[in-house]
Amino acid sequence: VDALARALQLDDDEHHHLRDLAARAARYAPEPPPPPSRTVRPHLRLLLETMRPNPAYVISRSMDLLAWNPGGLALYAGLADWPVKQRNLARYLFLHPAARELFPAWENLVRSCVARLRAEAGTNPDAPDFTNLVGELLLKSPHFASLWERYDVVGRKKPDKTFNHPNVGTLTLSYQSLHIDGTAGQRIGAYTTEPGSSDHDAMLLLDMTTEPTAIAPSGEPSARRHTL
Repeated sequence: VDALARALQLDDDEHHHLRDLAARAARYAPEPPPPPSRTVRPHLRLLLETMRPNPAYVISRSMDLLAWNPGGLALYAGLADWPVKQRNLARYLFLHPAARELFPAWENLVRSCVARLRAEAGTNPDAPDFTNLVGELLLKSPHFASLWERYDVVGRKKPDKTFNHPNVGTLTLSYQSLHIDGTAGQRIGAYTTEPGSSDHDAMLLLDMTTEPTAIAPSGEPSARRHTL
């Protein structure tokens, strides 16, 4: 595998991905693994709340939105209109009508998104959380289908994201993703910016105009926004 990677002139990330694929093939099991739990530990929900006014959320390995603080949901304009179990950041980027207007760098974001899904799905190709999402996007988004066929596994992420938000205007925030120990791929995504800046003022406004997160009877979190 290492010799093949050198012959193909793969970079470090691509080399690592190739090794993961080879390792999985060596221990191949005919039955696909069950999807990982969607449960978010209570202390993580508390952590999201204490991070306010910084938008933050917990996502699954397939980018399902599992928990959030008010700004973490409201930052993705229109996402709250979808049922809780449909809230997925990849689905939002490709299928929500607000996504292209929200992100000036939409094309770069979707390329990075597909590369991440391709890399993750490569090590768990039969896992239902990946197959269901990818199947839906292949069917509904020709642009996703064209990017999926490129087989990119390395996203070119930038630390900053600019949002043209319909409620608070344009703001640029720094983004960080953190793996959650003891979970099957859950991550915390968090946004920050310099206090006192216009971006910070917009972030505060976004948090202030959003009602606190509530827990629905089903145990799933939900959030409602004030009408501006």
